Amino acid sequence: MENQNPVVRPYMAATDTKVLSGIWFDASLLAHPFIGATRLAEQRQLIEEKYLPNAETWVACHRGEPVGFISVMDTFIGGIFVAPGQQGRGIGRMLITHAVDRKGTLFLEVYTANEQAMRFYLAFGFVEVSRRATDDEGLPFENAYLRLKG
Repeated sequence: MENQNPVVRPYMAATDTKVLSGIWFDASLLAHPFIGATRLAEQRQLIEEKYLPNAETWVACHRGEPVGFISVMDTFIGGIFVAPGQQGRGIGRMLITHAVDRKGTLFLEVYTANEQAMRFYLAFGFVEVSRRATDDEGLPFENAYLRLKG
């Protein structure tokens, strides 16, 4: 009988890059509509060429297909994204658990306007350390800096 539970495996650049950038884009459109599709489309190339190759990335797969991923740089979660059709199934929780088991204490930044993500992280046990009024590009999108003790 086929295993129906998602599994986590290491990122494989040759086969995962385009699929994961697609998951990132679709999930970002849903979670960050305030950023806009044009800006997100511009950032997608950075995801493929800079962020995925330079982070420690783990991929959640269901029935062999990627459905989400988490990218970590040291103890900072640079990104965690789950395909919109797979959200609410415990995949994000599984990815964070995988990362915290390997890294211990984790940190991340999240747009405060992404209320679903804020609720998810706080319910998981992250605590807010600080906030800043602008994002990395200086745009007026507030970010919260969160910590999870492993």
